Amino acid sequence: APESLMQALEDLDYLAALDNDGNLSEFGIIMSEFPLDPQLSKSILASCEFECVDEMLTIAAMVTAPNCILHAPPGTEEIALTCWRKFSHPAGDHFTLINVFNAFKEASANSASQRNNEKWCRDYFLSCSALRMAEIIRAELVEIMKRLELPISEPDFGSKENILSIKKSLLSGYFMHIARDVDGSGNYLMLTHRQVAQLHPFSSYYNTRRIPEWVLFHEFSVSEDNSIRVVSEISPDLFVELVPQYYFSNLPPSESKDILQEVINHLSPVSTMKEEQK
Repeated sequence: APESLMQALEDLDYLAALDNDGNLSEFGIIMSEFPLDPQLSKSILASCEFECVDEMLTIAAMVTAPNCILHAPPGTEEIALTCWRKFSHPAGDHFTLINVFNAFKEASANSASQRNNEKWCRDYFLSCSALRMAEIIRAELVEIMKRLELPISEPDFGSKENILSIKKSLLSGYFMHIARDVDGSGNYLMLTHRQVAQLHPFSSYYNTRRIPEWVLFHEFSVSEDNSIRVVSEISPDLFVELVPQYYFSNLPPSESKDILQEVINHLSPVSTMKEEQK
């Protein structure tokens, strides 16, 4: 559809993948070397600047591979939740996926037996085939990074600096995937349109007391009761720091946009005043 094509071009423009003539920019050419969604490619390239490439490659592999969390058989739901909570990370689902991948790698290293690996996955209600696919995808992404002579930072998962860097990398690509809990009960209104969504049941925030107000999500699914999947908490300050101004100015009016504008005014009152005068 023409509308979809225009939206795709607009998204690429926001990601700095196009030049003024509508051709791929130098940055866009590098992004296109990755067989991934443009937002994910942008996040990986941003991670080179923020020095969290190792972790970002794991996230990219895990969200590209099939979902690794299996539906628990009837009667085992509570057991499954207890198992999944062992991997849960307070910063959100993207970080939880890193924990799952690292645990699978550790289990594989401790046992050369394929049968034992499959048993470990069954015990934690995880898909062994999906995790193996994530391993393959990640290895391919590492090869692309090496071919393009892009730096791969050393693993530093868990430190405060690393968590902040990962969030910055994700926001660099997924600033169009931001939602805000408008009533404190998990009803998330997306910034880009008036759709309201709930957390997917597989989210680490689902059925917990702490529901973050502002989140970055990987995808929105209408077929699954308007749910947002792979969700991590972000702060408005971090969003306004990394979002392109021309994208923000084109957002539809909303209470969320007003809140973000107040953050911008608070952070840079002088430059905002000059912009208004201009």
